[in-house]
Amino acid sequence: MRLIVRVAAIAAGFIVCVPFHYLWKLLPGRSPWPQMFLGWAGWCAGLRVRTEGLALGDHVLFVPNHVTWLDVLALGGATPAIFVSRDDVEGWPLVGWAAGLNDTLYVARQSRREVQGQADRLRRALAAGRAVALFPEGTTEGGHEVLPFRPSLFASLFPPLEGVKVQPVAIDYGALAEEIAWAGAEPAGANAKRVMSRKGTIPVTLRFLAPVDPHVAGDRKVLAAQAQAEVVESLDAFGRGAEPLYAPR
Repeated sequence: MRLIVRVAAIAAGFIVCVPFHYLWKLLPGRSPWPQMFLGWAGWCAGLRVRTEGLALGDHVLFVPNHVTWLDVLALGGATPAIFVSRDDVEGWPLVGWAAGLNDTLYVARQSRREVQGQADRLRRALAAGRAVALFPEGTTEGGHEVLPFRPSLFASLFPPLEGVKVQPVAIDYGALAEEIAWAGAEPAGANAKRVMSRKGTIPVTLRFLAPVDPHVAGDRKVLAAQAQAEVVESLDAFGRGAEPLYAPR
């Protein structure tokens, strides 16, 4: 029953937000409705989001750790970010279409031949002033641990764009991280059902760390490693365990 109620509430929010989103697109400026919906969906799923630090609102690439699909709802509800997602999500029924409403950028993470074109699309979004969220681990397989930040799409920041910063974000679920993590062979649907059927709420803290200027980092691999190190340091400082920093590939 808990699962049914939560799904129904999310669906109701979606039905309300989509028409207003399309009407808003007739006006100049960014539509606030995707952010409002993601925040609502996260709340319905049980998230109780707390933020620390100042999140940049534009010309920024957010680079958080990745624990679960809930990360998108938490970060998307707290910021006006559009997301970089793996390309197969575009084909998911309803989810792919809904993600497209928020101008999601799709990438084929396993295709090395397409990396440059994908970095170029990301670069154009940043140059246009968008706030973009990239999960550089490329997977939730690390669970509560932080895997290496893949440097490939950091190429979108070089040569550096004027005014564009990278902001590491530590997403901290505290003691619940292992319980709700989407890792291993668990299917997406099974994880969503399990998480949304559990009792209680899911407190999560988003720590927006000091922005990094690509001019200063000077290199995509250095920038990726620096961002990962800062996220790990933040999580460790609040009692979360993490793997030692890996050398970037």
